[in-house]
Formats: sequence, C-alpha cells, structure tokens
Amino acid sequence: MTWVDFPNLLPLHSPTDLPPLLATANQTANEAANGPLILAGVLLSLVVVYLASKLGGELCARIDLPPVLGELVGGVLIGVSALDLLVFPEGGEDGSGSLLMHLLQTTSTLTPESLTSVFTAQSEVISVLAELGVVILLFEIGLESNLKELIRVGPQATVVAVVGVVTPFVLGTGGLLWFFHTPVVPAIFAGAALTATSIGITAKVLAEIQKLTSGEGQIIIGAAVLDDVLGIIVLAVVASLAREGQVQIGNVIYLIVSAGVFLVGSIWLGRLLNPILMSLMERLQTRGKVLIPALTIAFLLAYIADVIQLEAILGAFAAGLILAETDKREELIKQVVPIADILVPVFFIVVGARTDVSVLNPFVPENREGLIMASFLIVVAIVGKVVTGLTVFGKLGINRLAIGVGMIPRGEVGLVFAAVGSASGVLSKPLEAAIIVMVILTTFLAPPFLRIVFTEQGDVVEKPATSISDSSD
Repeated sequence: MTWVDFPNLLPLHSPTDLPPLLATANQTANEAANGPLILAGVLLSLVVVYLASKLGGELCARIDLPPVLGELVGGVLIGVSALDLLVFPEGGEDGSGSLLMHLLQTTSTLTPESLTSVFTAQSEVISVLAELGVVILLFEIGLESNLKELIRVGPQATVVAVVGVVTPFVLGTGGLLWFFHTPVVPAIFAGAALTATSIGITAKVLAEIQKLTSGEGQIIIGAAVLDDVLGIIVLAVVASLAREGQVQIGNVIYLIVSAGVFLVGSIWLGRLLNPILMSLMERLQTRGKVLIPALTIAFLLAYIADVIQLEAILGAFAAGLILAETDKREELIKQVVPIADILVPVFFIVVGARTDVSVLNPFVPENREGLIMASFLIVVAIVGKVVTGLTVFGKLGINRLAIGVGMIPRGEVGLVFAAVGSASGVLSKPLEAAIIVMVILTTFLAPPFLRIVFTEQGDVVEKPATSISDSSD
C-alpha cells in the first residue's frame, strides 16, 4: 500500500518538512509535560516567599522597624545574594544554581534536560505575580488617598517632584563629570538613575505608621506619582541618547502629553461615570459585586497606562483615586486587603531577591572603584531628595524633613534604570555597581529613617489598624 493508492491521505507537507515539524511537535509535547512541574515550582516558590515575608516582617515589627524592611531583607536572604532559593534568569542564570530547582528535581520527575525551561517559566510566573502585587498595592493606595487633598497639595507636590528630579540629576551628572571624569553619556545615565522614587516602598511605610492620609503623606504620594511620570520621560530620553547618540524629541513630547491626558482624563471620566458604576453594583446579585467591577476598572486603566508607554501602576493608582470618591470606598478597602495580603509580599520579596549585595564587598578588587563612586552617589541621592522638603510652601507646621526622607528610596524603579543602562552597554562595570549600591542603600535606609523623622518631629506614630499595612502583619 502506498500514498498513491489513497490520494486523499497524502501528507500536507513534503518529507523535507518532517524534521522541523517533528521538532515543533516534540517541543509542544515537552511543554505540555512540563506544565505540572512549572505549577509545582511556582507553588514551592510561593511557600518560600511567604515564609521569608512573614519571618522578616514579624522580626522587624518586634524591634519597631517597618515590616516592609523585613520583607526586603527576607528577599535578599532567599535570593541571589545568600541562599539562592529564589533566583531569576537575569545574568545568564539557567536554573542550575537555584536550590529551589534542585529541591523540585529531588522531589519530582524534573529531568536535567527540562530544568532550564521549567526554571524560566516559573520565574516568569513569579515576576508576573510580583507585578500584580505592586498594581494591587497602588490601587489600594489610591483607595486610601484623598483626591481632594491630593489636588489641594498639587502645587506643593509638583514643586517637590520637579526639584527631586532636577537636583539629584544635576548634582550626580556634574559630580561624575567633574570628580570622576566619567564620559558624558554614562554620567547622564547615572544622574538619571538618581531621579527615581519608589512610590510602592514609601507608601507602604506611610500606611504602616498611619501617615498616608496626613498632609505630609499626601504631598509625598503626589510627588512620587509625578516622579514616576518624570522618571519615565527621563528614562526614555537617556535610553535614546545611549542607543542613538541623540534624543528623539517626538517621543519625549508624546510621553509628556500622554501622561497628562491619561492622568487628568481618566480621573475626570471616572468621576463622571461613578454614579453609573454604583448603580450597576447595586443591581448585581452574585458574589464580588463590588470587588470584581472595581478590579476590572483598575486592571483596565493599568493596561491602558502600560500600552501607552507609561507605568501600569499609574493606571491602578488612578482607579483607586476614582473609586475612593464613591460610597463603596470603605467596603472596597476591606475587600482588597486580603488580595493585597496575598500579592504585595511577593513584590517586596522579589525586589529583595533580585538585589545582588555582593557588589558591596570591598575585598573584591573590581568592586572598589564602584564603591567609591557609590559613596558619592549615595550622598547625592539622599541630599538631592531631602532638600525637596525645603521647597514646600504655604504649609505651616508641615514636617519638611519627613517629606524629603519619603522621597529617598529608589527601589525597583532605580533597578530598572540600572538594568536599561546595563543592557545598552553604556555603563562601565564600576559605574553599574555604584548605581546598584546606591539603589540598595537608599531602599533599605529610607523606611527606618521615615519612621524616625516623624517621631522626632513630635508626630505620633500609631500602631497600624486594619488597612493597607496589614499585608505585612
């Protein structure tokens, strides 16, 4: 019997096509077989994440430090800097150095041939969960914020944000050019990395010490949001400069216009449509009639912000501000807290796990030049943000030092600058290490300092009630 006898059964592809087809089929089969192993890896990762989060958070809470600091430290301990339990593909890691992958290999059917693909997929899932965590965090911050108060402190927040971007950028770039004779483009890139502010870390600390809705807290949050927008624009400019040697003015104008239109337009439109949304919620009869529509709006605005080259967290924050204006605000906050308890710790643990503190080791000769540069960048990073508090006008009795300290942490935003600079090849190894050291220390120093400056200025730091801060309890 031949194919000629049954022409309708002739293969759709010629014999020469069979090897690629077989390879594709084998790849698909392997991916299907790896599915349960990927799930097992994710579950094991979450066990490690939650244990590290709780141990670190509880320890810091008992010695009167912000629990978020414990989560960051917990992330460092289980990450690339110490135990290698939770590592990521950055830097060429293929999973062979992950103790978690070895544990999975020991307790399951994971083969050495499948280890890298399972590791990559598991890392992507954890990274996505971390991103969802910060989206939920910013949505909750928006719900806990007061839009009218944010608008009222808008002028002060704008000045703080602009000064907090311009001052460290000028001091950092100028200092690297003058003292270290760094080439122009790398100096500009490092100066740009100094402009960042991690709204997630600062907001979490403010919530933990019950200062999120204070005048200082609202100025810090408003300035940090504007800092995020300005940081995106600065990053686009320096990335273009590193890549092409020139700045694409059209792209910069697009980012400025799209950021303004998105933030103002989404809040205006949201407030306009709030009555319709409330009416819809009242008509729904199934579980989640308040939470699901709210999360739908948050994710939709986060998606829009992401696709127009802004940050997804800006969309989530805007959604929180919109829904905070409704009579469902308190109910929403209560229902979002358990989701935040699940996802937000993943974000902070992942930030810590990705942080390689080995660059702080002065006994490694390659680190020494970077540490000298880092010392300069750290001073600029702190001074450049602390002075922003002095620019607050029209506010009697305001804690200006607290505002400046609240703008210090660079967190994951600073790491993004370092990653883009490293990928572009524009940064030397010492300068890249210096930026990473600056990000690490500003991220870890700011939370305890923020609590101290509020206490020393005579403000009462209360024990957190049920709110956003409970995600660390």
